[in-house]
Amino acid sequence: MSSGDIAVAVRGLRRTFGDFVAVDSISLEVKKGEVFGFLGPNGAGKSTTIKMLCGLLLPTSGEGTVGGKDIVRETEEIKKNIGYMSQRFSLYEDLTVGQNIDFFSGIYGVAKGRKNERKEWVLEMAGLQDRRSALTGTLPGGYKQRLALGCAILHEPPVLFLDEPTSGVDPISRRNFWDRIYDMSHAGTTVFVTTHYMDEAEYCDRLALIYRGQIIAGGSSADLKERYMKRQVLEIDAEEPVEALEVISRAGLDGVDAAVFGSSLHVVVADEKVAVPELTRILDAAGIGVRKIETILPSLEDVFVTLIETS
Repeated sequence: MSSGDIAVAVRGLRRTFGDFVAVDSISLEVKKGEVFGFLGPNGAGKSTTIKMLCGLLLPTSGEGTVGGKDIVRETEEIKKNIGYMSQRFSLYEDLTVGQNIDFFSGIYGVAKGRKNERKEWVLEMAGLQDRRSALTGTLPGGYKQRLALGCAILHEPPVLFLDEPTSGVDPISRRNFWDRIYDMSHAGTTVFVTTHYMDEAEYCDRLALIYRGQIIAGGSSADLKERYMKRQVLEIDAEEPVEALEVISRAGLDGVDAAVFGSSLHVVVADEKVAVPELTRILDAAGIGVRKIETILPSLEDVFVTLIETS
């Protein structure tokens, strides 16, 4: 990619807090107009990275640019040209909906002649035209989420950072939120989103998987599954999935890794032809009924678990 196609670029980015290494020499590039997912468990270094990219936290070492601005020397310029939405939605709950919009309009320097226009746009986008005088703290989670997004993009920034933006909202609100993200991406906005929801990561154009401060893999969802899942994934519908997991774990089968997924088990195996009869045998011997065993396509969670086990 040429430099003109890049919205975010970092090289060897590192952040320590005393002896603790929160972010360990990561490098990545995000294209303009891309929805880029930063995927990892809590405490992996996602939020620390995003704060450095937003100019809120200086790196211990390394370099990077956001929108062509240096993350060490031009932090104030970066803040003017990005949108940032944190997992706590960055709203003031003791202000009304309208007051929050007015406040962020001033923070982001929206031109006086456009403030009313942008305010009405946010109210319409969030479905809050009739609740502009309501205290923000009284709103349901989905409405707060849309309001926070609207406040983050009042100034129409070219790059938007979303830090765990769907935490605490219902599945329908999460889906609607992603529809809005797609619309923004298609209009040319670069979206950098952190999440620990594996299913949500499927919505991103490309991903970087971070674990213990290090990027352990990157690419599209399809690329990651093809590149890193050399084994098959079995889904076992058993009567007692937790007990079934314990039985499989105690058996110590070579090349077999199992985990509970909802009401079933996902079992990663080296050879399904060998594994299926062996798993059936040990579960039957333990008195656990098995309704179905089938080979399924791996999920990103399967990929992530595999990568962690081999890192």
